Amino acid sequence: MPPSVAVRAAVSADLPELIELIREHAEYERAAPPPSDLVDGLSRLLFGPVPRLHAFVGTEGDDMVGYATASLEASTWQGAEFLHMDCLFLRPGARGAGLGGRLVDALRDLAGELGVGEMRWQTPDWNEGAIRFYDRTGATRSTKQRYTLFI
Repeated sequence: MPPSVAVRAAVSADLPELIELIREHAEYERAAPPPSDLVDGLSRLLFGPVPRLHAFVGTEGDDMVGYATASLEASTWQGAEFLHMDCLFLRPGARGAGLGGRLVDALRDLAGELGVGEMRWQTPDWNEGAIRFYDRTGATRSTKQRYTLFI
């Protein structure tokens, strides 16, 4: 990996570039584009008085080329919290060079700092590249379906 590649916690000044990556991620996953007020919601979730979301960014030199986000969630069956990785995305040119693994490692470190021993996430079943990557992390798969109910 080139020495100019780095992973760090996101800061509020990163929001414009982070939102562009989020838009690219949504397009890649064939999802609806993010809402126009995304900056307000993310600012509150990431940098508000009680942050609910953690974000790390991957950079190559001065360019932000990827990100990962996660939040604490709870498991009823285990009676314990876990770190839920909501997003992991790299621009196509940044894939395959180890940056994704470094973002996952940053989340693993965060899980340890938060005192939780488990991370969970999902990916679309058609995303074969991500599935191969996640299999290499040592994670195990489950066969649950993902549902969304809009209120």
